[in-house]
Amino acid sequence: MTARIQVSHQGPDNDRPPRVRPALGAVAWKETVHLLSNLPLALVGFVYTVTMVATAGGLSVTAIGLPLLAGGLLLSRQLGRLERARARTLLGVRVEEPTPLPGPRRAGGFFPWLWAGVKDPVAWRTVLYELVRLPWGVLTFAVALVGLLVLWPVLPYVVRWLSNVDRLMVRGLLSPSDELERRIAELESDRGVVVDTAAADLRRIERDLHDGAQARLVALAMGLGLAKEKLLEDPEGAAAMVDEAHGEVKLALQELRDLARGIHPAVLTDRGLDAALSSVASRCVVPVKVAVDLPERPAAAIEGIAYFTVSELLQNVSKHAGARSASVEVWRTSGTASGRLLIRVSDDGRGGADEVGGSGLAGLAERLRAVDGVFVVDSPEGEGTVVTAELPWRGRG
Repeated sequence: MTARIQVSHQGPDNDRPPRVRPALGAVAWKETVHLLSNLPLALVGFVYTVTMVATAGGLSVTAIGLPLLAGGLLLSRQLGRLERARARTLLGVRVEEPTPLPGPRRAGGFFPWLWAGVKDPVAWRTVLYELVRLPWGVLTFAVALVGLLVLWPVLPYVVRWLSNVDRLMVRGLLSPSDELERRIAELESDRGVVVDTAAADLRRIERDLHDGAQARLVALAMGLGLAKEKLLEDPEGAAAMVDEAHGEVKLALQELRDLARGIHPAVLTDRGLDAALSSVASRCVVPVKVAVDLPERPAAAIEGIAYFTVSELLQNVSKHAGARSASVEVWRTSGTASGRLLIRVSDDGRGGADEVGGSGLAGLAERLRAVDGVFVVDSPEGEGTVVTAELPWRGRG
């Protein structure tokens, strides 16, 4: 029996040793470079920050102290931008850039711009970051350097731990304040809503004056002119024309009263929300029960918003709800430091009201949110509608 032995011939490729792989991956190398660059950059930032704060503080009693501090803080913002870019490149930390400060023109002048720069929270957090970075930079530089020379087998774990601390510092001190940025965006949006609402109200008043009272007064002047011409020739016709002009005067006065009530009713100024809302409720086509429980009158602006909110909601009840009755409740809560003004308007109509769908509810919601208010609609089909509005409370003082 012959045994067959198969001999495998090793080619040149099989004789090569395995390919050498680096001990550190790309991420670990980036983290190591970041830790080694901490010391020189931290030294520059620390020296600049201490010099800027000391110089501006020493000159604060002079006229150039505050401008020097504002300019120094503005440059600190740029150091923060540099650190965010370095963290983005070497650590993979994605930090949004804070909102830039407005220029002197947008800030309302030089002194408002100067004060905004002095109290800039983003710049002051960068100052704090640069102050705490120097001892940390010394530590990370020393550990990373020793790790490269001696502890390289465990270097990836060491640099990852140190880099995570750096990531926390960048996110904690160099990130924009989420709440502050959100409030800035909301206030900018609300300011646009207020401006648009004021412009729309001015156009409505102009249109009402032009189409209503002004047209009637023009017709009245023409009628009185014709009556004057006929006074001697046709006294009876002139008397009839004067009588007709008298009726036009009454109608014009009524339209002017309605227009003035739409701008700001006198009863609201004189007697407050209780009497003003009772007057509005008396003009509704369904019986309305009004309950106002306020220990004192709110500020005029809040009182006016509350009045027009209830007025428009009751108009919606008259036009769209198909209700048999409605109720208006106004009271003040004490849940916060200053409390809130709450308004609830409910009816037993057909329901189905939608803040997005129309009936003026979307405009009301925008107006209330523009003053930090809340607007909630609960209107299931066939079960009536409950609208709750909440406004910040401000006293008349």
